[in-house]
Amino acid sequence: MKYNFDEITDRSNTNSIKWNFNTEFFNDEDIIPMWIADMDFKASPKILEKLKERVNHGIFGYSKPTDTYYDALINWFKSIHNFHVKKEWVCLTPGIIPAINWIIQSYTKRDDKIMIQTPVYHPFAKCIENNKRKVITSPLILRNNKYYMDFEDLKKKMDSSVKLMILCNPHNPVGRVWSEKELITLCNICMENNTLIVSDEIHGDLIFKNNKHTSLASINNNVLENSITCTAASKTFNLAGLQTSNIIIANKKLRNKFLNTMKLNGIDEINPLGILATEVAYTKGQEWYLEVIKYIEENYRFLKEYCKEKLPQVKVIEAEGTYLAWLDFRELGMNNEELKNFMLKKAKVAFNQGYIFGKNGGGFERINIACPRSVLKEALDRIYKAYKNI
Repeated sequence: MKYNFDEITDRSNTNSIKWNFNTEFFNDEDIIPMWIADMDFKASPKILEKLKERVNHGIFGYSKPTDTYYDALINWFKSIHNFHVKKEWVCLTPGIIPAINWIIQSYTKRDDKIMIQTPVYHPFAKCIENNKRKVITSPLILRNNKYYMDFEDLKKKMDSSVKLMILCNPHNPVGRVWSEKELITLCNICMENNTLIVSDEIHGDLIFKNNKHTSLASINNNVLENSITCTAASKTFNLAGLQTSNIIIANKKLRNKFLNTMKLNGIDEINPLGILATEVAYTKGQEWYLEVIKYIEENYRFLKEYCKEKLPQVKVIEAEGTYLAWLDFRELGMNNEELKNFMLKKAKVAFNQGYIFGKNGGGFERINIACPRSVLKEALDRIYKAYKNI
């Protein structure tokens, strides 16, 4: 590989939520943090070079993107995903979670129902609840160590009172890359009930070999006009702290509603460094991107082999993408609190407890594998040693 993803970069004293707050979050400095979803890899040197040039300029005034930014985004989605985006569809926001809050405020009202598929990225439910809407869950089905949508359950629960569905595509935390056939079935159910679909595709670039991400809005014009696509370069290129996201809304009426909500919330400008980093990532970052996917997939294989050999009671759920792995600890026979204490106090590793992703996440843990392999091995060794001492 051209890039050294085995290199360990000291992230102390960088205000890193992941690495600088172990004592505050876990009351223990000796914790390996593998919970929050950012990478422990330096960004592409081409991005860093351009950021250094911009910093050396010395002025960081109010900024907005030019045509070169939109061209970079449009070309990326066309070449990587065969999704043909137009400039006017793109709404810039300082993150996808803020955007989801504004989407909820734009197209629903108090006590409206919003559907999610659990176990799923836990801020979805918080966004719904914080805006005084009702969370409706359609649990995914775990079959033969792989997750599937429960279309029968969706059909039973989906009606005209469900105003919005938030889809995780690819899915965080279970690692499914939904097939076009699955997405078409889902869209048909939603559109039959006039339910707007919001597709969070922030992990859409991080796809393992022999799998293909289908951007929901690329399926057909009907879906395009009845959906909102949430994207960012942040997961793909490790730019999360620069807080720049692209919300794609083809339907002009829907787009104007969303933009109006942004204005009401006082959102007019985006981080100038985020604009630059995103543009450079999409124009000059493909070589780094292809190598980082390969390394992450090798980490996933390492994780599976390690658990198979040393921790056979821990099942690694079949993943097709993302850099988040979903581990089934239920055979250890621990309840949620016992498993949490085992991980933090005995193994001294911090994963995301599965129950925060929904009731059917109990007994599971989410691990971030976008780290040097030595760090992943050390975390697994700690779990192995702690398990031997039970």
